[in-house]
Amino acid sequence: MNNLDRINGLGKRMPGYVWMIEGDEGEGNTATAIDDDPRYIPNLTVWETPAQLQTFVYDTLHAKFMHRRAEWFELLGEMHFVMWWVPVGHKPTLAEALAKLEHLRSHCDSDDAFGWDYMRANMAPSA
Repeated sequence: MNNLDRINGLGKRMPGYVWMIEGDEGEGNTATAIDDDPRYIPNLTVWETPAQLQTFVYDTLHAKFMHRRAEWFELLGEMHFVMWWVPVGHKPTLAEALAKLEHLRSHCDSDDAFGWDYMRANMAPSA
């Protein structure tokens, strides 16, 4: 948690970063719990291209923290991560993200909601 602002700041300076859900009063995304349960915190961002998101996640300091996530997060036992395409200029809501997550849980990877493997297999070169 002590490095959350550092990693979020890095993401915001990366090529391709567009937007991130923020909590109240500039507290960052941890101020917005899902269903008022502080164990569930959204990390909702928009990026210009899948490749730019992938670079941030796997090729920056972010990767070192991600690889240690078991030290900070419980194993949830069900899919808790989802990606989907959004139109340029659209800022998704938490309700939209939760609906996409439920769609992925119910229907597996599809063009409507997917994970990393599906995205990589179906990634448009510049979209």
